[in-house]
Amino acid sequence: MPPPNWLNEEELAFWRAFIAANFTVMGSIEAELKADAGIGFDDYEVLVHLSETDGHRMRMSELSDRLLHSRSRLSQRVDRMEARGLVRREKCADDGRGTFAVLTDTGLTAIEIAAPQHVEAVRSALIDRLSPEQLRAGREMLDALTESP
Repeated sequence: MPPPNWLNEEELAFWRAFIAANFTVMGSIEAELKADAGIGFDDYEVLVHLSETDGHRMRMSELSDRLLHSRSRLSQRVDRMEARGLVRREKCADDGRGTFAVLTDTGLTAIEIAAPQHVEAVRSALIDRLSPEQLRAGREMLDALTESP
């Protein structure tokens, strides 16, 4: 087995800064969502995707793909959100195996309350702290990381 290709000083500094930035930004956004709307970021993501679709519904399989979550992780998330009245499940009429996640009136109210404060938290924690050039370069870097190798 060949020896590991250890990170050099610059690479290690970048890796640690990437981790710290992610935890700092996401921690701030999570705390703001919980304080302002009583929901976490994972719930917010589900509500956003459902609120942006016709009929405020989406197949669970498609929703898990969009959220980059496993089917079981999304199912557990929806279970918790369903218990709080934010979403409900519906069987697909044309496919007995499929299930929809459906935004409830309570869930719609939650996203309407959370969205304005969320965008301010994103601006404060991330967007407004970077120049337009840094935003462009950051987007290019992140796009490169999400492209298939």
